[in-house]
Amino acid sequence: MITTLKKYSVEQISDGFVYNELEGKGLFGLAGRLTIQPEYQRNYIYADGKRDVAVILSLLRGYPLGLIYFNKVDDNRLEVLDGQQRITSFGRFVTDKFAIFDENGMPQYFSGLAQDKRKLILESEILVYECEGTESEIKEWFRTINIVGLPLNDQELLNAVFSGPFVTLGKSEFSNSNNANIDKWSAYISGVASRQDFWERALEWVSKDKESIGLYMSEHRNDTSINEVKTYFNTVIDWASSIFMQVEKEMRGLDWGRFYETYHSKAYSAAEISIQVQALYADPYVRNRKGIFEYVLGGSVDKKLLEIRFFDEATKRSTFEKQTQSAKRKKISNCPNCAIGNDVNKSKLWTIAEMDADHVTPWSKGGATTVENCEMLCKTHNRAKGNR
Repeated sequence: MITTLKKYSVEQISDGFVYNELEGKGLFGLAGRLTIQPEYQRNYIYADGKRDVAVILSLLRGYPLGLIYFNKVDDNRLEVLDGQQRITSFGRFVTDKFAIFDENGMPQYFSGLAQDKRKLILESEILVYECEGTESEIKEWFRTINIVGLPLNDQELLNAVFSGPFVTLGKSEFSNSNNANIDKWSAYISGVASRQDFWERALEWVSKDKESIGLYMSEHRNDTSINEVKTYFNTVIDWASSIFMQVEKEMRGLDWGRFYETYHSKAYSAAEISIQVQALYADPYVRNRKGIFEYVLGGSVDKKLLEIRFFDEATKRSTFEKQTQSAKRKKISNCPNCAIGNDVNKSKLWTIAEMDADHVTPWSKGGATTVENCEMLCKTHNRAKGNR
């Protein structure tokens, strides 16, 4: 790969700057010769009133912005390989898309700055490496230079590796922060659109697991439609919303794709599910509310999902001592289930380490985690008891 070091001014790079606020993309610079956000790049994420402002303050103070890398597509076309966040920031500022604050706390847009400050910004020199090479060389370089700074996440790297019409369409649908569906999706998915979180979940669900996303993207790289991804994604979201009538904050980030694959063939009553969920939310012994949803989908069997509060050590010790003293007087086992049996353990006295605390009336049938509802069983009988 060939690299050439050049100098550009902010004014040159910003010439003809076009920024689509709706999609969050810096599109063109250098009078149209520079594509600021190629399809493999991440969306603009500096618009937070901090990092974008920091770029402008650095220019005003004469601080270098660091090396920027362009990919030379042909003699008349360049695209940003690394540095699009910085370029988009100063491009947006010189076109009055945001303001900085002066020493008196007053907002100042570029057009309102003193002439000498505008000149200082526009004449600031930017060091740029222009790179020429094969697609694989360019993308490997892209991976390398993103080791520093704010690294690309897994999905952003996959977008780079499998760039093409499929990625372009996917990002347009799922990585657009202004998509009207974002609020609905956010009830079930953690993350933000600009960091590819919704796009990643959509791909994970349709390909059935996260490890298969790369293979799926490779197979569909040149597709001119993402209908399969959209249809499956919306099917999962609609299925979840049809079963759970109330949206709870603990729903966010759960493995809804796996839930759908596992449980969608079962019939559910949304009204009954709602009653179960609300009862579990009100139960003081449920420690993991995130587990409630899979628990009810699975028929309210797997209590491990709820992390039910266990009996504390004092309660177990007190119950053990009471049962053991009674068993010694009666010459029977201190495990109630062993005591009524006919095997060699009928009169065995177990140590506390050989026993487990159990609910006399099962928690799932309304039994409380209290000393009055505690009994100690040998480990064999406790594990065999289940919810009986």
